[in-house]
This record gives sequence, structure tokens and C-alpha cells, in this order.
Amino acid sequence: MDELDWNRTLRYQWEFHWDHQLRDRLAGLTDDEYFWSPVPDAWSVRPRGTSTAPMPVGGGDFTIDYAAPEPDPPAFTTIAWRLGHVIVGVLAARNAGHFGAPAAWYDTWEYAGDAATALDQLDTQLDVWLAGVRGLDQAGLTVPVGDKEPYPELPMADLVLHIHRELIHHLSEVCLLRDLYPHTNGATR
Repeated sequence: MDELDWNRTLRYQWEFHWDHQLRDRLAGLTDDEYFWSPVPDAWSVRPRGTSTAPMPVGGGDFTIDYAAPEPDPPAFTTIAWRLGHVIVGVLAARNAGHFGAPAAWYDTWEYAGDAATALDQLDTQLDVWLAGVRGLDQAGLTVPVGDKEPYPELPMADLVLHIHRELIHHLSEVCLLRDLYPHTNGATR
């Protein structure tokens, strides 16, 4: 029996979901959907200086709503916020920490002021992530992630699984918000 290709198996978890469920669902995302707030005071990405969140952060013309510690109950978030979180906190920071991409964090990121730019940022960070994961051999998947992660002793394979779960989780939330949008706004896609 041939040895199992764990790298392919780990990538397939994400790539199948992306190719067959998520990417087409994100196509055509409008700016109205991107910024839509389904509840009052939802956290979002906003033009610099317009946030009412305790700690808006970002390095460009737009900031993302933030607070530390997180409010209780947690703030509800828009598609813009969720995409910002995925692009920066889930992908770009990990790409920088593990695959040699430029440093990235919430307070320095230039958040997208429109849906098309956010989707471009998402595609870019996903490409970097998958190229990095693709480059891991069996030994690379077993190396501890180190102090760049909350659980430094865990192997890289565990981080790959975690990131893929985060992507599936948060981008499915984005799709749900897109499904809800036309039902509450009389809009159609």
C-alpha cells in the first residue's frame, strides 16, 4: 500500500469546500452586501475616523472595529468585518509567520473599502496560504508551529486543519449573511 499523502489530504479539506461551495457563493458580492448591518451597531470596516468601536484599527483609509477585551456579548459583525478577520487574522498573519509573507496584523492592514478589493485580498492570501501548505513535506507537517501560535508545541498539520476550519466557518457565515440580505432588504442578486 502506498503511503498516504497527508499534504494532499489536508489541502483537499479546504480546496473541495472552496471549489464546490464557497467561491461561487462569493462571486458578485456587492458593496451594499459587504457593508450591510443586519443589526444596530454591528462591527464593520469603516472609513477612518467614523467608527464607534472602542479600538478601531487599521493602516489605511479604512479601519476595522475592534476591542480588547472582546465585548460580552460579542459584537455582531458584517460581511466586511468577517472578510477582514479572515484575510488578516486567519490568513495574512499566518502567511507572514510561517511562509515568509510580509508582516501583517490588524493594526497595520489596509482594509478594503469595497467588496471587490476585499475578494481580491482574500484570493491573494488564500494563494499564499495554499502555496505555503503545498510546500510542506511530511517532515514539515510534523514540525511544531512554535511561538508564533498560541499552542507552540502542536505540529504544523494541526495549524493547517485549524486554519481550514476557520475558513470554512467564517466564510460560511458570510454566505449566510448574503442569503439573509435579499430577504430583509427586498433586494435580488
